[in-house]
Amino acid sequence: MTQYREILRLKSLGFSDRNIAHSCAVSRNTVAKVTKKASEINLSWPLDFDMTDRALEELLFPKDKSATKRRMPDFNYIRKELLRNGVNKKLLWVEYCEECRMNREEPLMYSQFCYYIQKDEEKRRATMHIQRKPGEQIEVDWAGDPAHIIDPDTGEITDAWVFVGVLTYSQYAFVKAYMDEKTNNWIKAHIQMFEFFGGVTPMLVSDNCTTAVNHAKSDWYTTALNSTYHEMAEHYNLAIVPARVRKPKDKPNVEGSVGKISTWITAALRNEQFFSLSELNAAVREKLDVYNARKFQKKECSRLSLFLGEEMPLLAPLPATPFELAEWKQATVQFNYHIAVEKIFYSVPYQYIKNKADVRITDTTIEIFYNHKRIASHRRLYGRSGQYSTVTEHMPQDHQKYLEWNGDRFRRWADSIGINTSKVVDGILTSGRVEQQSYRSCMGLLRLAEKHSPAKLEQACTKALTYSGRPSYKSINNLLAAMKDESDSSSDDTVTSKAEAKPHGITRGARYYGGKKS
Repeated sequence: MTQYREILRLKSLGFSDRNIAHSCAVSRNTVAKVTKKASEINLSWPLDFDMTDRALEELLFPKDKSATKRRMPDFNYIRKELLRNGVNKKLLWVEYCEECRMNREEPLMYSQFCYYIQKDEEKRRATMHIQRKPGEQIEVDWAGDPAHIIDPDTGEITDAWVFVGVLTYSQYAFVKAYMDEKTNNWIKAHIQMFEFFGGVTPMLVSDNCTTAVNHAKSDWYTTALNSTYHEMAEHYNLAIVPARVRKPKDKPNVEGSVGKISTWITAALRNEQFFSLSELNAAVREKLDVYNARKFQKKECSRLSLFLGEEMPLLAPLPATPFELAEWKQATVQFNYHIAVEKIFYSVPYQYIKNKADVRITDTTIEIFYNHKRIASHRRLYGRSGQYSTVTEHMPQDHQKYLEWNGDRFRRWADSIGINTSKVVDGILTSGRVEQQSYRSCMGLLRLAEKHSPAKLEQACTKALTYSGRPSYKSINNLLAAMKDESDSSSDDTVTSKAEAKPHGITRGARYYGGKKS
């Protein structure tokens, strides 16, 4: 609002237009226009006390009544057209003027055209106060400004992000700091907030952040929650309604509380130093208790008393167990019918080889889903990389047969073949750190017996023991291959010698057949 009174006062004191413009934050043209209009109607300082800036504006610059008699734009049409690419107010005004000209009507000036469009928009942006019922809704968000933690060893300053949850009716607040705004802390903050309130509401309004909403699967009409967030909502039996992007009025209580909390908690702690997250949260909790107990400015009660008296009894009870935080990933089932989670392998039915599966990861369990159907579940393993968690039923039949063998059974089988085979098998079973490492080699010997015969395997083991005290599967396999080649070679030599020794009878010469005498 232009300071008309101040302009006229300073002019009466003899200040230049330049100085008046600088003092009242207006242009020199505005100063000149005001003083000229005041002179035309013989208006001078001093003015009556009730002569406000608004009254002076109406007196000096009365609105052109004729403008309202001119043809008004179609605001519904303009509002829709402005949503189209490339369409602006200037273009619409030109088209409006052309339409008025064809109808022999006087159009509005461009400035008036824009003015009335703005007034129409202001009417449509009017807000309505909605009285919430006790225990109906919670609003959550991250506070804008972070708190700070100092590393006691290095002096490095780390940001700590403040989570705010507010019960809409009582405005009773939960505030706690976390080291980041990622999914784990986002879900953890909700769980701790529900425990702080001692119950849940049927509806929760959240921010439209990536930890809450899967923007890739959402559009203007439908909102897709992240899997973990949706799972948490189902656990606590509440509906989550994300606020629209850049629409703070969708969650006015938390937006207002964020500003107040920034003042009464974050700003109040600005001169204090904290060297750990727990230390910071202890100070935050102390300030929060004071904030919740402080009386409202226009009510004879506090957030705490309103919560305890009217809202807490209407909250739905908490589930028997808190929600277990889960992370969702995708993994491809490999040819060994296992998926990898942090370099540890978990089996799935072999029928799903080369298919992509959804994996739900918690601190205690690994659950594997295909087309929203759970196909496997494992206790989560920790520690050494490369561990396997394998369910026998997930394996093909021939692989299950392999599992039926163990060290004792391999030894019994070797004893049935011969003493030297027994020595070889025992040497293989004791060659590794653990016996299970040698099962593949023993299974290879078993197949060699099936391929060549138990007698030849015993013969090869006998020969191998003359070369080494602990022959390997590879050396036995090579010996059997060599013995087979020798056998094939001796068989060929026998056939040749027999052919050479075979009698051919009497050989008759040319003389016998009447040929020339030699």
